[in-house]
Amino acid sequence: MRHLIDPTDFTVEEIEQLMLRALDIIDNRAKYADACRGKKLATLFYEPSTRTRLSFTAAMMELGGNVLGFSDAANSSVSKGETVADTARVISQFADIIAMRHPKEGAPFIASQYASIPVINAGDGGHSHPTQTLTDLLTIRRELGRFDHLTVGVCGDLKYGRTVHSLIKAMGRYEGVKFVLIAPDELRLPDYIKHDVCDANGLEYVEVNTLEEAMPMVDVLYMTRVQQERFEDKAQYERLKDSFILDTDKMALGKKDMIVLHPLPRVNEITPEVDNDPRAAYFRQVENGKFVRMSLIYTLLEWKEKGVTQNSQVSILNSQLIEGGKCSNHRCITTIEPAKNLYYKGENDIYRCLYCEHEMQ
Repeated sequence: MRHLIDPTDFTVEEIEQLMLRALDIIDNRAKYADACRGKKLATLFYEPSTRTRLSFTAAMMELGGNVLGFSDAANSSVSKGETVADTARVISQFADIIAMRHPKEGAPFIASQYASIPVINAGDGGHSHPTQTLTDLLTIRRELGRFDHLTVGVCGDLKYGRTVHSLIKAMGRYEGVKFVLIAPDELRLPDYIKHDVCDANGLEYVEVNTLEEAMPMVDVLYMTRVQQERFEDKAQYERLKDSFILDTDKMALGKKDMIVLHPLPRVNEITPEVDNDPRAAYFRQVENGKFVRMSLIYTLLEWKEKGVTQNSQVSILNSQLIEGGKCSNHRCITTIEPAKNLYYKGENDIYRCLYCEHEMQ
């Protein structure tokens, strides 16, 4: 049985299969109208979501299936102290596939270890958001026609931005891809992404301090908001929230065939005037999210029926694991779940938490 916990759980060839199926769904909606009839998707959303939750719901409904679940952990047995592991076991009796969003990093991974049905990570804290990455990839394919030999600028909250982390992991597997990292010092890309993803795979990247520096270089500009919910120090959030704002003057510095993406919601990091620029692809990106999630749900259920068994996080699980002390990342699921504190050996022989990829202290 297969899960999607991290963007690299699927090979490049499997990603291509998902893209082709999503494109076929776009062109042949009626062909898939009953593809999941009789199947149920459980949406387990422990934190707020608009686009992702409704996109999963719309995707399953347009495949002819049904949806159950919760959009607020307070309305579930979590409020009584039920663990993610037990929730996964219980929901497996009611549904055929799970989409889980959780504020703690590694929660969907734990769910995948106990569920008897496929689990999709719909975002875990500041760690990973693989279905947003699939959305981004489908948008890039439809807008630019390729994934290779592109310069991708990522701007804003690169420290806590799970969509950024996932996009770099996914795009970094294609030939000739370069990254421009645009962030204030306090929100720079985490070292584990730089070392274990960029450096380990020989990816070329440059860090710049202004959008003006980046605009002439990029084929894809990936804007993100500074996420208030990830900050414990609200004064720091107030100081950083307006760090980078994309407006029409900055757009004038960009290539004529570049595109602007954003996982949404936006606050003020893209001015409304930019919406009228044909290079602004972020609302087209939203619809692509529905199509790629239709492709993903269909594919995971198909693989389950066929007995396809390569597991999620296979590269990590096949490496040497050691048991260590409590993870020092307070955002890790192990701070609230009775899970073993397991660590794997990453780049430069640094051991990292199996669940959140935080460096072992």
